Amino acid sequence: MATTAQTEIQPTVEAVQAELASLEDAKMRAANEQRGDDHGVNLTKLRGVAKAVKLPPAPRHDFALELWATGDTATRLVALLICSPKRFGVGELDAMIRAGRAPKVHDWLVNYVAKKSPHLEELRELWAEDPDQLVAAAGWDLIGHQVYKKPEVLDLSALLNTIEARMKGAPKDLQWSMNNTLAAIGIENPELRDRALAIGERLEVLKDYPTPPNCTSPFAPIWINEIVRRNEERAN
Repeated sequence: MATTAQTEIQPTVEAVQAELASLEDAKMRAANEQRGDDHGVNLTKLRGVAKAVKLPPAPRHDFALELWATGDTATRLVALLICSPKRFGVGELDAMIRAGRAPKVHDWLVNYVAKKSPHLEELRELWAEDPDQLVAAAGWDLIGHQVYKKPEVLDLSALLNTIEARMKGAPKDLQWSMNNTLAAIGIENPELRDRALAIGERLEVLKDYPTPPNCTSPFAPIWINEIVRRNEERAN
């Protein structure tokens, strides 16, 4: 089969899945499965599959719905790349976040779709207190996004209260998202930085997280101080 960089893929579920099957790599599947992702396609090549589907925006989105309905992880990733985020209703996105359990599907659904949705605020409020930790994590990811993009819709002090009370005992996915929000508040808000740093130091969440050389630790106090330092360097 020709590579996706050289050909146009017919907009059928069968054609897309055949292309994905041709790109399957056993070693990559094994590595992905260790992270909970049940597919073996290189993500750069998977993006190439999405680019090779040539359709106008409206039928492209409708085709994305067909791809999502397969339930297959790699196929769903293609769907998330070709869909039109603004066309989804709240109910559709709520159903999708509950169905998209694979980590990469969850990540792309939040970052490529929910964060671009006109319903972001409604989704944030709907998801953040959900008993399902993956749904709640998505809600906190949207909260963290708004800390950077639209902080005026948030009560940042109240968020710090919630993080201080709940983050230490939260399940790992939710804990990670709450920690991201803690760091965002500390980075973006000098008047709350000392409190954010103190919460991070006291809770010690992700303090011992293994971090590769030349990467910044996700431990909030280290993360906050490093990003603030970089921002100050750029400003000067």
